[in-house]
This record gives sequence, C-alpha cells and structure tokens, in this order.
Amino acid sequence: MLQTRLEKQKMVRPVRAIIIAALVLLVAFASAWSSLALWYRLPLPEVGRHASAILFGLFGAWVIVALLDRRRFRAVLAFAAAFVLVLVWWSTIEPPANGAWAPDVARQVTGEFDGELLTLTNVRDFQWRSTTDFTERWTTRSYDLNKLKSVDMFMSYWSGPTIAHVIMSFGFDDGRYLAWSIEVRRLSGGSFSPLADLFKSSPLVILAADERDVIGLRSNFRGEDVQIYRLRASPGAARLLLREYVSDANTLAATPAFYNSLTTNCTTTIVKMMRVAGDAVPTDWRLIVNGYLPEYAYDRGALDTSVPLSQLRSAAHIAARAHDDGVSPNFSRAIRVGVPSPQGAL
Repeated sequence: MLQTRLEKQKMVRPVRAIIIAALVLLVAFASAWSSLALWYRLPLPEVGRHASAILFGLFGAWVIVALLDRRRFRAVLAFAAAFVLVLVWWSTIEPPANGAWAPDVARQVTGEFDGELLTLTNVRDFQWRSTTDFTERWTTRSYDLNKLKSVDMFMSYWSGPTIAHVIMSFGFDDGRYLAWSIEVRRLSGGSFSPLADLFKSSPLVILAADERDVIGLRSNFRGEDVQIYRLRASPGAARLLLREYVSDANTLAATPAFYNSLTTNCTTTIVKMMRVAGDAVPTDWRLIVNGYLPEYAYDRGALDTSVPLSQLRSAAHIAARAHDDGVSPNFSRAIRVGVPSPQGAL
C-alpha cells in the first residue's frame, strides 16, 4: 500500500510542476501586459499611472512566488480577480472621433462608387519643403477603375532592414498614381511609439495621397530608404484590392479604431497585398518582420521573377532618382525609371 502511494506521488509531481510552470508563465505575461496598460492608459496623472503599474507588477511577482508554496490557490484567485477588473476597464476605452490631430493625419479619406467610377474625398496632396514646412492641400478626385492598370508596393525603411512602412500605390493609364498609407493618427506635436501604440494610445487613419506627397515626404525629407516593387496583379485583382481600401476607409470614418503596432497597422496592407499574390491565408514569418516582404513576394511570384531578386533590390531604391527629380509633377514617372515590371507598366 505504501509503495503504491509513493508511486502515485512520483507520477503527480511532474504533472504538478508542469501546471505550476504554465501558471507562472501566464501570470508573468498577464502581469506585464496589465502593468503596461496601466502605465500608458490609466486616466490618472503620470505619477498615479506609473505607481499603479509598478504596484500591479509587484503584485504579479508576489503571486508567482506564492505559486511555489501552499498559498498558490488563493494567490491565483486574487490575481484572476484583479486581471478581470483590468480587462473590464480596458474594454471601456474607446478611440476618440475628434482631436487636435497633426495636420498630415487630420482627415480621413472616404470614397463613393458610381459603377466603376470612384470619387474620393480628402485625398492628401501636401507640398513639402521640409518635414515642418509644408502647404496643406486636401482634394476630391475621381478615378475610372476600368483604367486601373498596375499595383506597386513601396517599402519605406525607417529603422534598419527588418521593419518598414508599407504603402500600396495604384497606377492608371492616364499617368496618375493613387497611394494608400495606413498610419497613426497622432495629436499635433505627438510622436510615434511602437510600444505605446500596442496599448490604445493613438487612433488609426487611412490616407489616400498623391505619391509626390506621401512617398516624396519619406524619400526627400525624412531621409528614409524608400524602395519600390512592381507587383504582378491582374486588373481584376487590382480593382478588388482598391475597392477593399475604400471600404475599410469608409468603415473607419464611421467607426474609429485604434492603431496597434502588431495587429492594426500597415500589416493590414500586407495581408491585402498577399491576396493579390494568391495567398488566401498568409502565414509566413516575413509578413510580421515585414522588412523581408519583398523576398516573400518574390517567392510567391508576385514580383518580376525573370530577373534575380538582387537585381530588383538594386533597382528598387528610389532616393537618387527622387532627389534628382525634386518632387516635381514628373515624380511618379521619375522614380520608376529602370524598375523591372512584370506588367510592363510605365
């Protein structure tokens, strides 16, 4: 009888250890997330927010220690109750519809279709002289989707080779290009923080803009490494993709949403682009570490595979051509000179 009891205890101990280890990881993650949520979003003065975040982190550390002794059951119940309260509070935070937004993200584009004729309101067409000196201009423009002939992907590398801002641009046979950018809707004087924007810090905005504006700003004035890749997309797929952008923009205009550095950002663009490439459910790691998106697109045949990827990469950098052009009315044509196209687009 004693031997049987000892054998059972030997079997139970590894299972208990695994359960405790799992609980430790769960508590550590939930504690870290809750502390950061309180740090960034608790509606108190800065000292109160920071103190609350630190206290919750210490509470989580105490619970982890308690998991290793007989207090574990009560400790887990206490932590679960506290975490549920944080989640309930978190669910009440809604994105603001109005604010003192920075001028370049002050307006949300909307669109209407009349058959294949698209009319967009609040298309951005700023004239930039520097990152702080510019002339604001918001326009209403119409596009015939029957004349849509190309889709291009811009990668704007602003912090090393692993992460980039992705902009999709639609080309029409009259020489016009319409670029779409999913961005943080910053307050005037505000800045972009990938960590803070994981915690409902800033709303989302979808911009439709002239390439001289949204691309020229990055290449000529911010000094980012902007690259262009011309996609293999049928006119039908291109029209469908553009319609999805307009639908998302109209939805966002009616129902504001928060920007999220992982889930609701220009990665949304990537998922849409992969539909053009033929992937219904993209799962490749390069869609998260999106600086490597050109390699993924090349592997999927979404780029011109008649030339090596290294050649596409070399031709993709637009900085020299963009600076030589000086953001002139010929900007879109100038930055595409020498860029291989699977569609033969101009």
